[in-house]
Amino acid sequence: MADPEVRLRGSGPADEGDVEMQGGDESAEVIEVGETMGEDGAAEGGAAEEEKPAQRVTFVDYLKSPMIELLIGNGDAQTQLTAHKALLIKSPFFGQKLSASESSRIELLDDDLDAMSCFLEYLYTGEYFPHKLAGGTLEADPSAPKTDSTGDQLLKHAKVYTLAEKLEMPSLKSLSHSKIHLINSTAPAELAYARYVYSHTNRTDLTIRKPVASFWGQRSHVLRHQTEGTFRDMCMDFPEFAFDVLSFVLDAEEKRAQKKGGAGPEDDVGKSARKRARGL
Repeated sequence: MADPEVRLRGSGPADEGDVEMQGGDESAEVIEVGETMGEDGAAEGGAAEEEKPAQRVTFVDYLKSPMIELLIGNGDAQTQLTAHKALLIKSPFFGQKLSASESSRIELLDDDLDAMSCFLEYLYTGEYFPHKLAGGTLEADPSAPKTDSTGDQLLKHAKVYTLAEKLEMPSLKSLSHSKIHLINSTAPAELAYARYVYSHTNRTDLTIRKPVASFWGQRSHVLRHQTEGTFRDMCMDFPEFAFDVLSFVLDAEEKRAQKKGGAGPEDDVGKSARKRARGL
């Protein structure tokens, strides 16, 4: 193989002034100083350009996006809200709605206005009122009593929970569920909350249903007397609630018996629970 020809690249348009070192073969490969040989034998330029860092999406970018109209509720109570598209599409529900249509208006006739406003507040700020405090409590709400006796405070977060489920926002769903357990409430309030949960959630949603059944399973012998017969109505209207509470009570009794070293339920199979006098 012939020695390569080396040329020092000049700055002028012509080759005058170039210093050449040539081998004896006219077909010798020419490499200009300042170039390198690539793996495939081709000459490459100087150092590769550094990759540009990804551009950060700022809050201003969100605010520059188009406004979307949201019609909440129906009839005289219907309310129009607006939100920036770039924030709304963080919800897969809205992302699909907006990609399937060129309209800038979305109707949400069956959704709760207060829950939707909590969702929008969460989109813009990462929280919604009342905020969770560092000590594991909720900030004071001057418009609400310290103890929820009607279920309104419990239902506020329960409605945010079911809306977050619809909008496919798991982080908001988790936040709202955590707030439910920070509210002081009475038995009637808890029963109103239980009724909403069992009428608006799927039976497979154990995240919210299991704590409800656990609450009533532990306290039903006391709390049912404080609900003026509505506990019975709840059991009749929602047999799944009655079954879940009963299952919790029986499971707890079984665990209690096992801790004491007593016979489990499988040991009683085939035995009668009633004794008869012999000879009768």
